[in-house]
Amino acid sequence: MNKDRSPFPHRDDSRGFPHGAAGFPKAVPAAASLGVIGTFVWDTIYGRDPRQAPVQEWGGITYALSGLDAAMSDDWQIVPLIKVGQDLVDRAREFMGSLRHTAPNAALISVPYPNNRVELRYETNERRSERLTGGIPGWNWLGLKPLLAGLDALYINFLSGWELDLETCQLIRQHFRGPIYCDLHMLVMSVLPTGWRALQPLDRVADWCRCFDMLQVNEDEVTMMAADPMALAATALSAGVRSLVVTLGSRGAVYFADAAFDRLSDLARPSIGADNGPVRTALVPPPYVVPRSDPTGCGDVWGATYFSRLLAGDTLANAMRAAHRAAVRNAEYRGATGLSTHLRGELITQ
Repeated sequence: MNKDRSPFPHRDDSRGFPHGAAGFPKAVPAAASLGVIGTFVWDTIYGRDPRQAPVQEWGGITYALSGLDAAMSDDWQIVPLIKVGQDLVDRAREFMGSLRHTAPNAALISVPYPNNRVELRYETNERRSERLTGGIPGWNWLGLKPLLAGLDALYINFLSGWELDLETCQLIRQHFRGPIYCDLHMLVMSVLPTGWRALQPLDRVADWCRCFDMLQVNEDEVTMMAADPMALAATALSAGVRSLVVTLGSRGAVYFADAAFDRLSDLARPSIGADNGPVRTALVPPPYVVPRSDPTGCGDVWGATYFSRLLAGDTLANAMRAAHRAAVRNAEYRGATGLSTHLRGELITQ
């Protein structure tokens, strides 16, 4: 990582001793650590291809992990802060072992609960319904706090909707010094008695926004937080969010950014905020649209790639272009197994 672009001026990147006349070994840069909070989900997918039988495969955080693994630079490593049910922990560990950027000492946490499983039924290529069974409990601050030590950045994706409550998020924001990216996702979804998920309004939107530096939502999620994207952008940027992205499926994404924020190193600069200055916004279309594509996980891959490239020092515009390319490649692929290899453009061998 270029020192002048590093968002972590407080971090000591050296190990050992600098090479000198005394013959000490040259310093070896320490890999920066990205903590990932989310949920492994086992999907059963109906209607993605009406001509085929239902498909069972990994979902949930596996798409984001694949996007991170493919896009992050080699001076970063993934540290999962993820609980997995005993029924699927061995498979989940195998998945983590397939990624190149998993930290050597990283470990998933096995818990005595049935893992989250979701039945996905596609109504159109971009709209679906979901039915949840199982359920891994979320984090509390006492359990999470010691795991944050040594991390340089956090990626949070609400894939159950209860990975973190507001109080825990506020404590993370209070005590964690690195950048925090959040994909709001299932935070605005309830679970009906039948297990089907339904949109529900989010209370205390501004308080949630204060917990994150970068925020990602889709069109439906916006409706549960504000009257329209502009209203949400005003709330979010006034609360301290530096970049809000609304993903639009095949139409790309629209972003709203603090005028003083163009790359992660700008987090050290005071926020102008929506109340005190201009806000940059634009619709960024994808390079092309894939016919008969698989939309599963595209938003997760998009956000993971976007944040990875920001961590590498890219500008917002360059990171978004990389995220679009990754989402398009994801749409051309089925499932998360081997996805990071596909996203890198490498040949997948069986």
